[in-house]
Amino acid sequence: MTCTKLKPHRIAKGLLAAWLLATSLSAHAGEMPTAEVEILKYQFIPQEITIPAGTTLRWSNKEKRQYHSVWFEQAGDPEPGYFFPGESYERTFDKPGVYPYHCGPHPEMTGTVRVE
Repeated sequence: MTCTKLKPHRIAKGLLAAWLLATSLSAHAGEMPTAEVEILKYQFIPQEITIPAGTTLRWSNKEKRQYHSVWFEQAGDPEPGYFFPGESYERTFDKPGVYPYHCGPHPEMTGTVRVE
């Protein structure tokens, strides 16, 4: 039987790789699903989206110069802060239902989230 001598730097690299993999897997195990709506040319794209309960929805502002908000006014929510190009807004939907929303500064921009 041949005995090979392991070099310390190879052991360290192997341990580091195993630790990184374990950390990555445990971090992803607890994450909730994420869906995305883009904002471009004064539109929510898609305008209607259906997601499972527990999903976080992210609205990403893809405009060149315009700020927006995502306001669930019919639900009685206060208008959230505006977000600018390159920024995003997130909300997690835990309960099934239909959630209409609009942009505060541009009320003609409307959308609907359906949660199953």
